[in-house]
Amino acid sequence: MIKLFQSWWKKGKSPQIAELSPDNVPEHVAIIMDGNGRWARRLGLPRIVGHRNGMKAVKRATIAADDLGVRILTLYAFSTENWKRPKDEVDFLMSLPQEFLALELEELIQKGVQVRMMGHTEDLPEHTIKAMEEAIFRTKDNTGLILNFALNYGGRREITESLKGIARKIEAGEVSSVDITEDMVQSALLSAELPDPDLLIRTGGELRLSNFMLWQTAYSELWFTDLFWPEFGREHLIEAVAEYQRRTRRYGGLS
Repeated sequence: MIKLFQSWWKKGKSPQIAELSPDNVPEHVAIIMDGNGRWARRLGLPRIVGHRNGMKAVKRATIAADDLGVRILTLYAFSTENWKRPKDEVDFLMSLPQEFLALELEELIQKGVQVRMMGHTEDLPEHTIKAMEEAIFRTKDNTGLILNFALNYGGRREITESLKGIARKIEAGEVSSVDITEDMVQSALLSAELPDPDLLIRTGGELRLSNFMLWQTAYSELWFTDLFWPEFGREHLIEAVAEYQRRTRRYGGLS
């Protein structure tokens, strides 16, 4: 990591990059990728053009996160509420994982990236599931950045399903209500194997979570930008991490 930051400095990159502390890079960064459609509309283009350019931003963010030493990058790719959109747009969005992985999977493998997904697969088209399953299988032994796609994901549904799972254990006599702890709920979530996000980024100018990782982001640092997602690049991730490093995380206590 230190050599990486030194190399950026020697190449004449922004001093802001060189001043980042390699010892305080967020382990887990989550991003609400918002603004594809509005970016396209601003340019007089169809919304699907915005989504395709958003796919390019996914690659830029993944490479930048890997270079910075981020261990986990979770991307809010499709929410449980996005089904309300017009069918032709939903169909296009469901084709993007297949298109993205067809173009980028080999490079992700070379970089040691491990692809994961959290969401409710029972609602997804078969071609979307197959594309994700292939990527997950082919990268399962990789030890680099974890690229976690939140696909057909909703925070309230996730919490509801986790509580149903705990209720079934109570009905089966495996646990009692007094045994329920935060750790038990956490272990029943879709993200159970991952630490909570240290930094949550949202593009597009909106200042809300939009049902994304409601439990997990209880103490995440939040960073919002007016940039639309297709405009988001390496320098913006660096800017967000720099802001993260200027903050003191107290978790309700004193510094």
